[in-house]
Amino acid sequence: MQPDASHKLIPMTTFVIEYYSHEGYADLQTLKLMKNYANFLKKPLHLGMFVPVDEKGNVLKEPKNYASWKTLEHNSKGETNDTSVFEEYRIYQAAEQHCLFKGFKVDYNGYSRVRIVATYNTSIELSFNKTDLSFLSFQDVESLISLHDIYLTRTALRLIGIKRK
Repeated sequence: MQPDASHKLIPMTTFVIEYYSHEGYADLQTLKLMKNYANFLKKPLHLGMFVPVDEKGNVLKEPKNYASWKTLEHNSKGETNDTSVFEEYRIYQAAEQHCLFKGFKVDYNGYSRVRIVATYNTSIELSFNKTDLSFLSFQDVESLISLHDIYLTRTALRLIGIKRK
């Protein structure tokens, strides 16, 4: 299933033109939003922007039955009082909430390289070098625009300053 197209990664010029055409004028809030988006586009890429990772940048394995666990309302909001039994689930969920791009999964996790793919379009494939913690073909968020179908998470939207409707 394709994520919400209204939250797609787009070039800065498109962002400015589209946002300005809806607002009709540039107040301080609009200018701040544009500055936030420009700063977002310049962020260097790291694996945790796409898939859940631990504090050292290592890919976390999705816990067994995680999708089912997450559908329970008290788990989806992180409101459970149980501190021991589902700790692995909460760690994964916290890492997942730091991701900036929707719909990526690990396709290959080897000794020196991790390959991730978009679940909604497997032709979108990114390789990450574990040795120097860099992406092989892309340097920053802006470089991903060439892929055309990269979608932003709620976390990314909040970082930019866009309120979800």
